[in-house]
Amino acid sequence: MAAPSEMSILDITGKFIMNKTLSGETDRILMLQGVGWLKRKAISIGTVTLAVKHYKDADGVEHVDIDQTITGGIPGTREERTLDWTERPHEDSLFGAVAGKSRRVQVSELEEEFLKKDWTADTLEHGVIQSYVYSDTPKSGTTWIANQTWGMEDLNGERRYTRHLKFTGPQGEDIESRLVYDYLGPL
Repeated sequence: MAAPSEMSILDITGKFIMNKTLSGETDRILMLQGVGWLKRKAISIGTVTLAVKHYKDADGVEHVDIDQTITGGIPGTREERTLDWTERPHEDSLFGAVAGKSRRVQVSELEEEFLKKDWTADTLEHGVIQSYVYSDTPKSGTTWIANQTWGMEDLNGERRYTRHLKFTGPQGEDIESRLVYDYLGPL
């Protein structure tokens, strides 16, 4: 289902489900992140749902908190993004020890072409959300980087919340994938 026309990257609060038909590859990325075969299989047949709360705190700092659930008994992850480009460590239930930082940024400031393209005019005007997460190699035993931009796109005539993922794996694997979400409704 398309996102409401009034929804923009300035407030992506709502419930979303990953559209596996429109989304790109994820299994190889999960494998390179150290996620085991059984969990990857369950994710591939399960449903990934996001409950997104997008807000500003008392100091005017933007936050995006996301509770992810996966059908089939796989624990989801909780993403707590503070858009101030400050690095923060996190122990993720799926990916293990990671660190990351997030911000709102104009696409002209990004280096990777894949992270810049196909956004709606309002997303380009307000800037995408960039999420830069990487494995904490000494703790996790693997090395990878997931550089994402989030925004709104028009796909097949419908407004969609999407994420562009530029993934670098342990052996320098370079994977680009777009994750597309159907809007389920308000929180």
